[in-house]
Amino acid sequence: MAEKKRGKAATRQNKYDTHVSPRLTEVTAWARNGLIDEQIAKNLGVGYSTFNLYKTQHIELIEALKKGKEVVDMEVENALLKRAMGYKYTETTREQVRNPETGDFELAVTKTVVKEVAPDTTAQIFWLKNRKPAEWRDKQETELSGGLTVELAGDVKDWAK
Repeated sequence: MAEKKRGKAATRQNKYDTHVSPRLTEVTAWARNGLIDEQIAKNLGVGYSTFNLYKTQHIELIEALKKGKEVVDMEVENALLKRAMGYKYTETTREQVRNPETGDFELAVTKTVVKEVAPDTTAQIFWLKNRKPAEWRDKQETELSGGLTVELAGDVKDWAK
């Protein structure tokens, strides 16, 4: 049986196989570090439109991106909530002090203070507008019923002046 001739496109690997697939772990890490898709495409050496095409064709790429973005999204949500609610933290000051026994300078804790960060109203507003938009959006929808009557005073000729 005669073998069919393959076209050039059929024998050549595409950039997904050479540039993207072997680096899916890096894609996840870049997404986790907050890079946007356009930056990830550049890091992989593929065009942004090609990268978007690959996302429609390769579920493993979508899963790698999603896995990385979910982690960073959760971290940002947690940080926003913490900032909105306020929190306490311990601040430790270390200074060089001379050790009386050895005469050498050593780094030692000289002060420990518990500090408090007040709740941030901007973070609270942002949180509430996004979590409860019906109650917290700036623009409230109001429905009016009934009629409207407009009475015009004066002569129509005077309006053109």
